[in-house]
Amino acid sequence: MSNANEILRIARGEVGYHEGRSNGHWNNYQRYSPAVPGLEWSQNQAWCATFVSWCAMTAGVADLYPRTASCAVGVQWFKDRGRWSEYPAIGAQVFYGTGGRTHTGLVYDYDDTYVYTYEGNTNADGGAEGDGVYTKTRLRRSAYVYGYGYPKFSEGIKSADPAYAGEKPKPIEYEPFPGVAWFKKNPNSPIVTAMGRRLVAVGCSAYRKGPGPQWTSADRESFRKWQRKLGDAPAECDGWPGPKQWAALKVPRVS
Repeated sequence: MSNANEILRIARGEVGYHEGRSNGHWNNYQRYSPAVPGLEWSQNQAWCATFVSWCAMTAGVADLYPRTASCAVGVQWFKDRGRWSEYPAIGAQVFYGTGGRTHTGLVYDYDDTYVYTYEGNTNADGGAEGDGVYTKTRLRRSAYVYGYGYPKFSEGIKSADPAYAGEKPKPIEYEPFPGVAWFKKNPNSPIVTAMGRRLVAVGCSAYRKGPGPQWTSADRESFRKWQRKLGDAPAECDGWPGPKQWAALKVPRVS
């Protein structure tokens, strides 16, 4: 799975989450601040930027986005790296308001008229008091849209910016199935790590730590969960990878 697809998958899974309430109001108490090392202090503060940082961390692409609770810091982070644009892009971090300091979110799609986003600390009616994670549709050429920070995805970025035409996403290559006999030799290989990361991404982790390059019982148990998730017959859910299960997992090529 591409870097962009992974962070957007994580963000999409949070849609519908709501912060806490006290004294009849939403109170900015949410689960993202304490989960992001270095941003624990931001609990009960505006959390739109913290939400993006959490998504990036959870997706394993923390180094491609600013880790901050400040929209202004986020804008400058991208500008300092030469990754700023007035055009939308898939997986870009969009910033709103004067200087981009008001609000932020993640772009999951765009067309000639609109930008489609996942945003934390917002609401359904456009009021000033945010309460959760929502999908939003924004006018692409609205004065409220300040600009976009472009993560440097390994696969390139799908962008409306002509300057990034040479950075269009490359086709993803997947690791060919190495054969069940290969796994039964207890391999130590980056292929095992890549497989484990995909198993985590699809919600089939049995890892207490890792995954890592050494094939272990945790890898086998994780793959068993994947087999069950695919609906394989009980006799086929033995934890040893097979060609169809491997193809369905889409392990990115590492060799």
